[in-house]
Order: sequence, then structure tokens, then C-alpha cells
Amino acid sequence: MLIPFAKKSALVGLLVASAVAQPVIAADDYKLGLVTFLSGGAAGPFGVPAQNAANLVLETLNEGALPAPYNVKGINGRTIKPIYVDEAGGATKQSSEYRNLVERQGVDAVVGYISSGDCLAVPAVAEELKTLTVLFDCGTPRVFEDNSFKYVFRTGPTTTMDSVAASYYIKDIFPNLKAVSGINQNYSFGHESWADFYGSLKGLQSDIDVPTKQFPKIYAGQYGAEISALMVNSADVIHSSFWGGDMEAFLLQGAARGLFEDQTALLTTGESAMYRLSDQIPEGTILGGRGPFGIYAPDNALNRWFRDAYSKRYGTQPTYPAYKMVQGILGLKLATEQAAAKVSGQPTTEDVVSAFEYLEYEGPGGKVSMNMGKGHQASMEMVYGRYALKDGKPAVTDVRRYAAECVNPSDDMPANEWIEKGMPGAKCN
Repeated sequence: MLIPFAKKSALVGLLVASAVAQPVIAADDYKLGLVTFLSGGAAGPFGVPAQNAANLVLETLNEGALPAPYNVKGINGRTIKPIYVDEAGGATKQSSEYRNLVERQGVDAVVGYISSGDCLAVPAVAEELKTLTVLFDCGTPRVFEDNSFKYVFRTGPTTTMDSVAASYYIKDIFPNLKAVSGINQNYSFGHESWADFYGSLKGLQSDIDVPTKQFPKIYAGQYGAEISALMVNSADVIHSSFWGGDMEAFLLQGAARGLFEDQTALLTTGESAMYRLSDQIPEGTILGGRGPFGIYAPDNALNRWFRDAYSKRYGTQPTYPAYKMVQGILGLKLATEQAAAKVSGQPTTEDVVSAFEYLEYEGPGGKVSMNMGKGHQASMEMVYGRYALKDGKPAVTDVRRYAAECVNPSDDMPANEWIEKGMPGAKCN
């Protein structure tokens, strides 16, 4: 059952990638590099929804038809022409592809990257080439904790925000919590997700037991041994930051073996699967959307437009990868136009960088504050809920929201140190 599903996801991505024709670009067009998974297991749940959202919002921006303050046509009056790159292939390949976008394609800016591994590799190249780059999805906090970048921004939350909010959530929902287990991918995002989650949970409740923690290889696809270990070493909650095809495969394989009958899954990226796997997600599963996105998004004019337009065009509701792509594009647009208002003619990259730092703006997921990483890293509120089918339609219950000030360290302290010290300064309702 699972193998055809994986093949189907890969096939969809390949068909979409092969169908993308590069646009005819005029001299005064705004050339925007867009990097997302268009093939492989991450394409169906993540990359293609992000690409769909980009196509929709760029078309609408070029028409000048978005709600204010995004109703100026294109980016500062320039028609936006996307140049897509498939993110599949790993960090070395993506660094090379990035150089090609800048040096051969001549893009004005790049928006992209889902994999934390790619987000740790590409910024150094962006700095070398002095090219404005917006990371729209990847989670590792190390991007701005380990380095200081001028030309690189991230408009979505880090995994620290996901993990700390998850610890608060299960403490709130399970007052008699005794034990948690984990299954996370064996690379930076997986290890950081588990460390931040368990560290913050232990600070809230010191007597938590961990029967087992599993770190299978990223993109492994088959998790029989890990599921057996989780079943033998039972816990109240199983934490997982799996994403894309890995998360969907684990969910399907675990459900088939009864893993979730007595243990509740906490999937920090689970919102991305709630429409694709609506009949197969166990009721009560805890779903995160890496911020106030998708079903957790606020009722504002931009979100109402986005949900309606996306569902009409693509026949399904947008999930968080789609929201985060739009959020990255809108941040770039607004920073460029605010920079342009202060200069004569088109703003330079340095002008846009100055406008982007510490920018606050409204996206379809609500307020975005670029107030971390010296003005290059966004913070937002975090949201979790429990999956349910209501009248046969996917829904969430027991929704809890955690303010950005509750789940983020101060800008002068690395996340792991902040958590180890008991999250000083956290402002939680």
C-alpha cells in the first residue's frame, strides 16, 4: 500500500516539474528564483502546494488585485517572472543551482528552501553573491544562531517555536502525563526538534520518562523496526517532527499496526497531511502547522482571499507550506516597496535589506515580526490542536495558541541555552 503511494507522490512531482516552462522575461521584469521540491517524497505534501501558492499569488500580484497594502502591481510596479528550481538533490546540488540562478539567470532575489540542510548551505553562497534571499519554510534555528547574514532572511518560525509550544500543549492537554517517546529524522532538524521539545518539557515537568527515542535516516520511508520499538516501549505521547513523505509513511505504517490505539501521536508538521490523508489520520492525533497557518490561520481579509482562491483553483484547502510560501513572497514585496518609497528610482539590494530588517507585516497567517536574528528571523504565535472528522470533513479540536513571546528565546541567547536555563523571560498567558 505504501510503496505505490510514495511512487505516486514522486510521479506527481515529476509531472509538475516537467510541465513548468520558464517564462519569457522582459528587461524590466522582476526575476524571482523560487526553490521548492518538485520531485521526490516531499513534492506532493510540501513542494507542489508551495509552488501552487506561488503561482496563484504571483499572478494576482501582477494584476494588482491583492488587498492593501499589497495592491501595487508586481513588485514595485515590475512584473514578477518566476524561475523555478527543484529542491531535490541535496545541499551541494542546491548551492550549485543557486549560483546558476544568480550568475546565469540573473534573478533579482530568491525565495525558497524547505530542507534545513539546504538552508544551512545556501546562505553562505547568497552572502558571497550579495543576493537577497528569503528562506520560506526550513526550521533549524542554527541559520541565524551560528552566523550573521546581511542578505538572508527567514519569514517563518524556527523549530524551537514548534517544539516549545508542543511541550506546553501536551502539558496542558495531558495533566497526568507520565512518558513521551520520539521518532525524528537523523539530521539537524530532527535532532534539534527532539532536543528542544524534550528539554522544554522537562523544564515544565521534571519527572517525564522517555521509554525510547528513534532517529532513522531521513527519507528512509520504511519504519518497521522503529514502530516495533515504540510499541514495545509504550508512552502516552509519541513526538515526531517527520515531514513530507516520511511523516505520511510513518503515519500510515503506524496506524496499520495499531501503534496509535493506546499512544497519541504529536506531529509537529501534521497539518500538511490533514486533507491528503483525512480518512487515515487517527482521531485525537495532535497536529502542528509550524505556525498559525492552514486551518489555524486567522480570519483576516488576506486569508479569506487566499483560502477561497486556492481552493477554487486547486480543489483542496491550502496547508501550511502554501501559506509560508505566500508569506515569504509578501515580505519581499513589502520590503522592496517600502525601500522604494525612500529613494529615487528602483531601490538597491542594500536598500531592500535595510527595509526588511525588523519589518512587521500581515500575512495570510497573521502578524509576522522580523524581530530575531538581528532583524532577519521572524517570530509568530504557535498553534496546536487535535484532529477530528466533523460531518466527514477534516477539523481540529482542543486548539491552543501560544504567543510568540512565550515560545521564543531573547535575540541574544541561543535556543538550547534558553531552554536549559528554564526559558527565562517567556511571557505566556
